[in-house]
Amino acid sequence: MSVQQPVTGIDWRVDSVTVGGTTRHAPASARLRIEEDGSASGNLGCNHFSARATVHGDRITIGGLRTTRMACGEERMAFERALARTLTTGTLTAEREAAALTLTDGDGDRVHLSRGPSA
Repeated sequence: MSVQQPVTGIDWRVDSVTVGGTTRHAPASARLRIEEDGSASGNLGCNHFSARATVHGDRITIGGLRTTRMACGEERMAFERALARTLTTGTLTAEREAAALTLTDGDGDRVHLSRGPSA
């Protein structure tokens, strides 16, 4: 199955991350934007990040993650670690439906996103 609608050039709000069957709801600041030029950026819940991104059909790979180094409360930091690990552990499969996007890694862990307000 290929992504019928683009995932690049859109400000995605991270709604939640499901790792090992446990869902963590995202802080309001969590965002992801993938550009056609091969870059990704956003906020992991506490820290801002930039990375390399490759999109081929419904397959997305994110790597070379660079983040700021702010400290937040433990719950936000735990969410941030789960999100960063899920985004960067390998190739993600993208499923896009209207204003929603789900990224699933090879272990079945998922990042749930929704289209954010236009910049």
